[in-house]
Amino acid sequence: MLLKLARFAAWLLSAIFMILGFVNAEDPYRFFNWNVTYGDIYPLGVRQQGILINGQFPGPEIYSVTNDNLIINVHNSLPEPFLLSWNGIQQRRNSYQDGVYGTTCPIPPGKNFTYTLQVKDQIGSFFYFPSLQFHKAAGGFGGIKILSRPRIPVPFPEPAGDYTLLIGDWYKTNHTKLKAILDRGHRLPIPNAVLINGRGSNGTSFTFEQGKTYRLRISNVGLQNSLNFRIQGHKMKLVEVEGTHTMQTTFSELDIHVGQSYSVLVTADQPAQDYFVAVSTRFTKRVLTTTATLHYKNSNRPVSGQIPGGPTTQIAWSLNQARAIRTNLTASGPRPNPQGSYHYGLINISRTIKLESSAAQVDGKQRYAVNSVSFVPADTPLKIADYFKIGGVFRVGSISDSPPTGKKMYLDTSVMGADFRAFVEIVFQNHENVVQSWHIDGYAFWVVGMDGGVWTPASRNQYNLRDAVSRSTTQVYPKSWTAIYMALDNVGMWNVRTEFWARQYLGQQFYLRVYSPVESIRDEFPIPKNALLCGRAAGRQTRPL
Repeated sequence: MLLKLARFAAWLLSAIFMILGFVNAEDPYRFFNWNVTYGDIYPLGVRQQGILINGQFPGPEIYSVTNDNLIINVHNSLPEPFLLSWNGIQQRRNSYQDGVYGTTCPIPPGKNFTYTLQVKDQIGSFFYFPSLQFHKAAGGFGGIKILSRPRIPVPFPEPAGDYTLLIGDWYKTNHTKLKAILDRGHRLPIPNAVLINGRGSNGTSFTFEQGKTYRLRISNVGLQNSLNFRIQGHKMKLVEVEGTHTMQTTFSELDIHVGQSYSVLVTADQPAQDYFVAVSTRFTKRVLTTTATLHYKNSNRPVSGQIPGGPTTQIAWSLNQARAIRTNLTASGPRPNPQGSYHYGLINISRTIKLESSAAQVDGKQRYAVNSVSFVPADTPLKIADYFKIGGVFRVGSISDSPPTGKKMYLDTSVMGADFRAFVEIVFQNHENVVQSWHIDGYAFWVVGMDGGVWTPASRNQYNLRDAVSRSTTQVYPKSWTAIYMALDNVGMWNVRTEFWARQYLGQQFYLRVYSPVESIRDEFPIPKNALLCGRAAGRQTRPL
C-alpha cells in the first residue's frame, strides 16, 4: 500500500512539472488517475466482458470548467494496446493529445500514459471513448461536463440538478468477435438493444423534485444508430449543443445521432408519480426501445401507461427538427462576448471540399471510403511521423478535394492538406440509404445547410448564414447532403470520420493536416515530453524531461 502511495505521489509531482511549461498558471488543473481493466458487466442481465475504468461502467465523469487543465493518467491493464479519445474536446494547438491512432501511440499493456488536455475556450457537454480495436463496443466511455466560468453569464437559471445520460446501441456479442467479423470482411448484424448509462430497460432512474427544473446532458455514445429521446408527459427545452448555447426551443422528442451531444432543461411540472424515459432507434426496420425512470421525489406511484411512442422512419420530421436548432446569438459562450459576435456568414470561402461516402468490396472484403479512398492505418501515427519528418508513412494529398469520377474504391493512408487560417466550406454528400454521422476532431463548425438530393453550387442559396448551430458532429440524411463552414484556426493532424463505428473501422475516415509553415509554439505546442513513440519513431527522443 505504501509503495502504491509513493508511486502515485511521484506521478503527481512529475505531472505538475510536466504541465508547467504548457499552461497558464492562472488556469486551474484537475488530476485524474484511471486504471483500465476488463471486468464482468451485466447491462442486459447476462454476463459480458466489459472495459471498466476504475471498476466503473460507464467510466467516471469528468467535471471541469472552461480553460481547466485536465491531467489524466491512464494505466492500461488490458492485455492489448489502448487509447482514449475525447469527442468534441478541441485540443487547441495540441493534436498529440487527441487519442486516435493517427496522432498518438497506443498505451502498451501494463504501461501508462498521462494525457495533458486543456478545455480552452470551451463549455458544454461531451464524452470520451476508447478509439482502438473496436474497444468502443465493450464500454470504456464516459461523460465530460465543461461548466462556464463563474463570471460568465449563462442564458438560463442554474438548474436544481445536472444529470448525464449516455445512450447508445449495444451488442451482447463480445467486442473481439465483432472485430473478427469485420476483419473477415463482413458486415455486423443489427445491435441487440439500447442502453441508458450502461443499463437496459428500467435499469436506471433519475430523481426530480416537483416544481424544479433539471439539466439533462444526453450523448449518443453508440456504434451506429440514431436514437430518439423523450420523457413521458414532459417537454424538453433545448439549451446547448456540443458547446453552443442554442435558441431555447421546446421539443417533446429529440433525435440524437451517433456521436452527438445535447443539453435540455426539463421541469418537474406534472402530478407526483414516476414516468418513463424512452429511447428508441430511428430509421431501422426493427425498432429497439429501452426505458429509464424519471422519479418524482414525493411520488408513491410507479410508472404506468404506455411507453411513449416516437418517430420511427420519418426523415422529413428529423430534417425539420435539425433545421430548427439554431445558435442563441445574444448568449455568451465560453467568453463574455455574445456568440453572435463572429459573423461567419460574411467571411469569404477560400476552398470548397466535397466529401462523398461509399461502400464497396475490395479484394472480396467489405470496405467503406471517402472520395473512393478507404483508409488504412500506417505503421506509425501520422502526427508523430510528421514531427520527426519520417518519410514514406503518408502522403499529403492522398485524398482529393472532391470525389473522383469513375474511380473504384482503393486502400491508402489518406491525408488531406489544409492551410492554417483558411476558411473552408465542406459538403458531405450521401448517396446511400443510411443516415450518416460525421465528426471532425479539433474543431467546431457551422452547419449551414442540409437537404435531400445532390448538392450543387445553387444549394448555397438556402444556407443559414446568420445563426447556424456550431458543433463537432453532424448528420447526413439518406440520399442527401449537409454543408458546413469551418475556420481552420487549429494547427495539427485531425481525424475526420464517420461515427458509424464499423464503417470507421473499415476505412471511412481520413486525416486533415492543418499546417503552418512558421512552425511556431504560438501556433502549435511541441511534442509532449512524455509522448509514447512507436513504429518508425521508436527509439527517438522527444524533448528533455
